Amino acid sequence: MNHEEDQPADPAALRRHRHLFRAVRRSRKPKVRRSDITVTDEATVKRATKAAAVGNAMEWFDFGIYAYLAVTIGKVFFPGGSTQLLASFTAFAASFLVRPLGGLFFGPLGDRIGRKKVLGLTMVMMAAGTFFIGLIPSYESIGFASPVLLLICRLVQGFSTGGEYGGAATFIAEYAPDKRRGFFGSFLELGTLTGYTGAAGLVLVLNTTLGDDAMLQWGWRIPFLVGGPIGVVGLYLRMKLDETPAFQKQAAQMSHSPEASTTETSEPRLSENVPQKELKTIFAQQWRTLLLCIGLVAAYNVTDYMLLSYMPAYLTDALGYENSMELVAAIIAMVAMALVIQRVGRLNDRFGRKPVLMAGMVGFVLLTIPAFALFQQGSFVAVLIGLLVLGACLVCLLGTMSATLPALFPTDVRYGSLSIGYNVATAVFGGTAPGVMTYLVNSTGNNLAPAYYASGAAVIGIIAVLCMKETARKPLEGSPPSVSTHEEARALARAETNEPTF
Repeated sequence: MNHEEDQPADPAALRRHRHLFRAVRRSRKPKVRRSDITVTDEATVKRATKAAAVGNAMEWFDFGIYAYLAVTIGKVFFPGGSTQLLASFTAFAASFLVRPLGGLFFGPLGDRIGRKKVLGLTMVMMAAGTFFIGLIPSYESIGFASPVLLLICRLVQGFSTGGEYGGAATFIAEYAPDKRRGFFGSFLELGTLTGYTGAAGLVLVLNTTLGDDAMLQWGWRIPFLVGGPIGVVGLYLRMKLDETPAFQKQAAQMSHSPEASTTETSEPRLSENVPQKELKTIFAQQWRTLLLCIGLVAAYNVTDYMLLSYMPAYLTDALGYENSMELVAAIIAMVAMALVIQRVGRLNDRFGRKPVLMAGMVGFVLLTIPAFALFQQGSFVAVLIGLLVLGACLVCLLGTMSATLPALFPTDVRYGSLSIGYNVATAVFGGTAPGVMTYLVNSTGNNLAPAYYASGAAVIGIIAVLCMKETARKPLEGSPPSVSTHEEARALARAETNEPTF
């Protein structure tokens, strides 16, 4: 007889075994099946990226036109006086006040009916708003109705833009393979630079060929009227694409739930109750991530709008440079950023989003004031060097942020959460940046005041980057892994196992 079997079990040993078994269970991760992995088609990803980038270029073409014509718009739409530029930038900022409302509307809608349809709708609204600004009579012709009509068109643009960036960034992020999301995301901001550069180039050509009088009378209308056809091209490209793989899988999962809507169409579509439930989920469960998103976007937008929107008016109005001179310098700086932004995308894919973002934020803290000191020197070369220094810092953010922000949120609330967080930060910090900087210069008489404001925003960005998780080369939360080739998919499936290792 084996007396050892009759002995009571050692309680301490049992506790050790329980802890071991629990650790083993926790260490197991669900096996990734080959069928769960999304294999992206290179040509399809490029088409999706192009369609999203064209829309983004359209958005920033409009904002660039307004910014580069801010002095002229102030004279056309507002009564005479020293506050015309401030009134012009106030109308510029007004459109940003409704962007959070656009995000609240279009974001959840994009999570319900799909990213593609909502991006098509926002494109139409943006193009229409831009086109109709070019048709508004001047203040001299119809009086107070002129700035009112301008404000209405800007509000339409702002509302539609509330669903544009979040949707475009989500669209690219959900199409791109995990290891190349930074590279493809950088194309979205390449669209930003293309839009701004196109606007600056068109305004420069018109200023040079038409002269000040003709520009004030009718020439300023041409860039806005050009925005309509560009919007039609962007709409055509977007409507030819399929819905993103991540949304299709999300819709397929939801279609098996009791809440899923029954529909005869084959288009992916979620429950009619999703928007209401999603808003509750976003604010109840995602509020910490929303705050992180707002911090990142606040720093990014203040520095972005300072360099790409405010700088031409600052150099002309505050420092007295010739309009053509500062536009040439701005175009050179933006072309330089466009030439390297895809390399920045590859860098953050390889080394991580956080190091590249941190380099840009720290650069703004250390270099903004010296760059503004160069602007005071009164020479074209000094202005160009200052813009290139700031551009080197900004391109670190431009080439990384489009891959960073969508990865903060899970698939089922990604479009809505990103649209809300991005547009709240843009409304409070981005759209107001040119007006705030103009006010600071006018009220303090210190031409370095905008530099202090931008440096303070970059400090907020540093804190936000320290708080965020690294997401490079990882699947989006709530989405299956996405790879470039079938061989990569097979290797990933083989690497995953349910068996614990000791």
